[in-house]
Amino acid sequence: MTDDNAPGAAGRARQYFGGERDIGEYLLSSRSFEEYQAMFSLTNEDLKLRILDCPGGGSSFTASVNATGGDVTAVDPVYALPPGEVAAMVIAEVARGSAWAIANIDRYRWDFYSDPAGHRRVRSDSARIFGANIVANPARYQPAALPELPFADNAFDLVLCSHLLFTYSDRLDRDFHRLAIVEMARVGQQVRIYPLLHQSGSHESELVADLIAMVPANGLRASLVPVPYEFQRGAGEMLVISREA
Repeated sequence: MTDDNAPGAAGRARQYFGGERDIGEYLLSSRSFEEYQAMFSLTNEDLKLRILDCPGGGSSFTASVNATGGDVTAVDPVYALPPGEVAAMVIAEVARGSAWAIANIDRYRWDFYSDPAGHRRVRSDSARIFGANIVANPARYQPAALPELPFADNAFDLVLCSHLLFTYSDRLDRDFHRLAIVEMARVGQQVRIYPLLHQSGSHESELVADLIAMVPANGLRASLVPVPYEFQRGAGEMLVISREA
């Protein structure tokens, strides 16, 4: 068993997530391909691009797109752990995520899933697909954490950032958000970030506005784009960051 204080990527991943058996406050969610498609308003043409899922968590998006000939790489600090261990962790996290959503049921719209039971089924199926794929294709899952990514400039056409920025703004400050956006824009031609709400459901309008005002200094432009998905009430748009022409 690896010591939590041990050096190396696996030890750091365990520290980042709060312990060897408990991931801690950051939820390792298993969102499905269909959720990603709706959250980021992905077209068939988008799915032909070189895509980075950052952070990937336990999502089946990478597995599903690559199975149809696409080119997706996922990054997450938890991928420093052995693939089998990560696969088991995401299964356990489905229960925690489901319990959180049910305990805060009025903060959510359930029509995408029909009901809480449907939501749990979607996440459970996605966790199983992810678990099998990270064991079979570990090279597609790279251990890394914002705001520093181990990729060359322009390595990707599209970077997708789900449920990290804004979601955890109580512990990731404004400077982290700015650095993370600039770094994702360094490795990808376009960045799409969703949602723009805190995990509690509160709107992060001031932080969003500040970041939109900041990015032109880095040669970037930002826009708010509606998406056909709203699980958290009020989370109906994404932030799109592109390079200035």
